[in-house]
Amino acid sequence: MSQLETVKKDRLFQVDNVGNSFCPDEARGIMRLLGVYVADSEQFLSALPFSLNDTRAGSESELQVAVEGIKDAVDLPKIIEQSNYFQNIIKRSNAGESPRQAVTELEHFLQNNNESVWENSWVRFPKSVLSDFAGKVLDSDLRADKRNPISGLRSDIHRFLVREQGEEIVRVPVSYLLKLSLADVIGLQRNVPESVRRRGVSILSHFLNDNTSPETLSFYVVPLRVGDGMGGAVARETSTRFLLTQLLAMYANKKFLLQERGQKVRIYFSAHPPVRQKKLNEIITDSFYRELFMNPCLSGWDAGEEKYHYMHLCHQVLSRSQLNAVAKLREADIITGNLVVLPNTSNISLANNGTHISLSSKKITDHLRDSSSGFTGVHEKYLGDLVIKMVEHFLPLFVGAYSAAPYRMDFSEFRPEKALGFLPHELDYTHLRMIWRRWKKKAHLKFLGGPITPFGPVWLDRAISTLFRLKGDFISDFRLIDYLVALMSTDQSPALDGTTGNDVKLKQDLADLGIFDTRMSLYMIYKLREFKSMGFSGFEGRYYSLFYSLKDDIGKAVEIQTLLNALAFKYIAEGNLTHAHIPDEPVIESERRQIFFDAAIGIPTFYVRKNTRNIFLKRIIARTNGVRASHRYPEYLRIYNLEYRRALIHILRQDAAGLIEMLNMRETIDDLQQRIDNPSACSVVGKVTEGILNTLNVSSPMCVSSNEFNRAAEKYYREDLRALHLAESFQMWEERFAWLFRKGNNGFNQDNVIRLVLKNRDSVAFLTSVKNDVLKDTVSVEDLIVLIHLVLITIDHDARLYGENT
Repeated sequence: MSQLETVKKDRLFQVDNVGNSFCPDEARGIMRLLGVYVADSEQFLSALPFSLNDTRAGSESELQVAVEGIKDAVDLPKIIEQSNYFQNIIKRSNAGESPRQAVTELEHFLQNNNESVWENSWVRFPKSVLSDFAGKVLDSDLRADKRNPISGLRSDIHRFLVREQGEEIVRVPVSYLLKLSLADVIGLQRNVPESVRRRGVSILSHFLNDNTSPETLSFYVVPLRVGDGMGGAVARETSTRFLLTQLLAMYANKKFLLQERGQKVRIYFSAHPPVRQKKLNEIITDSFYRELFMNPCLSGWDAGEEKYHYMHLCHQVLSRSQLNAVAKLREADIITGNLVVLPNTSNISLANNGTHISLSSKKITDHLRDSSSGFTGVHEKYLGDLVIKMVEHFLPLFVGAYSAAPYRMDFSEFRPEKALGFLPHELDYTHLRMIWRRWKKKAHLKFLGGPITPFGPVWLDRAISTLFRLKGDFISDFRLIDYLVALMSTDQSPALDGTTGNDVKLKQDLADLGIFDTRMSLYMIYKLREFKSMGFSGFEGRYYSLFYSLKDDIGKAVEIQTLLNALAFKYIAEGNLTHAHIPDEPVIESERRQIFFDAAIGIPTFYVRKNTRNIFLKRIIARTNGVRASHRYPEYLRIYNLEYRRALIHILRQDAAGLIEMLNMRETIDDLQQRIDNPSACSVVGKVTEGILNTLNVSSPMCVSSNEFNRAAEKYYREDLRALHLAESFQMWEERFAWLFRKGNNGFNQDNVIRLVLKNRDSVAFLTSVKNDVLKDTVSVEDLIVLIHLVLITIDHDARLYGENT
């Protein structure tokens, strides 16, 4: 950039170059407690937190589940038909006390399911099929308090153990089915190697069922080392976990007689709540919705019922919060009349699925563990909040590039109280109005030069859509709009000002406003994981939706996330980043986050005040091309989102050059550049959208209705993308298996264990013979048992290789 261009941008901002006008001594003093000294140029970069050999990574994957089968065989339709709720609305309808429509819509949901796919249904199978060990695991998990072996059973035991035709039946969500499946494999054979058995038992608790969908936690923490491929090691662990999940589902389908009784479980990555589940949510009460879809928390918590009630609380709070968002839209003058379509009293956002990736710093964790270091939780919070604020400016790089959640909205769905989701609780009114205006412009919601939005009655909106050829819009990552990603601070209680307990104060403010509940964990895009509560110090990225490739996308994303952490600490140590550079005001918080939400929607431009007090954002925009004064908003600059993201990459190449070289990330940065510059071919949103369009045989999402596109997306995730992920995971595991167990490799010789599991069969020959059966889902129970044991051996090996608590 020429000197003249720089001067022009300074004039646009109406400020002088601030340089290091804020006193950095406090932050730099804290960095010195960590042993980071800028003067020591040779050791400076390697001494930074999240730099060379300092980062540990783990992840949590939220998956989608579906049970395939006819209505009379699958639990969800059966439980609806047998429910008191269904019988009561029929009785009330027959008595003329309620409209017949409520019954008709529910009957239509049950009868008209051409694909025979029931998302998030539970399953039923005879308890007699469980091995002794699996039966003991179930009995333990049904206790009110697992810490007390003589405690009584849960009060809702009748939900899980029922009798059908004189047979005791287990009825559980698929998320818990996975745990029982693993327990069954472990307990089925007495000659299983003890190391394999111990590892299997240790990871049982990593299969959670606290929400709507199955969740799995990393089986071991991965150290990010250049020699181990950095983020590639995280991708291997995630893919191995996905492979084991698939094998356990296949095992349960066969061994637990699910398929024989008309139920086939499918587990896959999908970011959105299913279309049919959304429709069901609109025609039943919030209480009945929770009864059907909120998991009972049998796994992962000692007092499962307490956690179960907590999840009910989360659903109730989010549902109330969604209704309160309508009032905010009115206050923001986005809703200007009295005709609105109220959101359902039951919010479905908890059925959104994503991946959370946590990174911890060994250096910071060790200093917090050492009471003599002088570094305390107060310092951790001060630095952590500052890092989060800096990283939030870079989060648009991830949206669509590394993960996505493509979604279609028809014109009739384009009502602000529906489309804007939780954004009224996440953005300042000014930015909210800007986003709504530009979103309507992007969707071409115009007639005779003026904006037009739905009127209300669905039949009328559809007629207007057809008459005026209003098709609605395509969104790159709708999960980030449809979910409460990050709550905005209040004027009195900033969430990221570096002071301890600020989150508690903010939650109280939000609770008083009817937006949140103090008992819930504060929702953040990028979240500090504090040592006092987690046992490690780091950050959790909660902005990942759906990956196209477990191998290529996860690893690269983790590396960029790591680089941003290290760069933030570099800025702090150099005195170039303090809390004063990013003031803690709601409007400034909203100003930087609007860019992230714009990227999720696909809006090409955003606006920043010329006199913004966010000095860090000014520095980025000073390196951004195509910036000009806005004609519509005279006090603002208009900035292209694409050019902003290109500027972020330019900053990484310049300011993090030494870190990129040290961490061997040149290829990662080049890959990121391609994802931003050539999104149709290189980004996740481009690849996933192309896959969906291929199933529809159309060239654009706008060629079909929202229902057609979104249902096709679900089918693509359930079939084609699941098959891709399974094949990729099997290949990665197979390569790891071959590499790990060369004789004497890394000092872990598992030849005897492998021979025992394979019963002296050749491992290469066995894997070759069984691979296609796994990919086609025709593998036998016997081969599944062997495969699961082999996967457990690799998990055990890597967990010990990396260290149990690295």
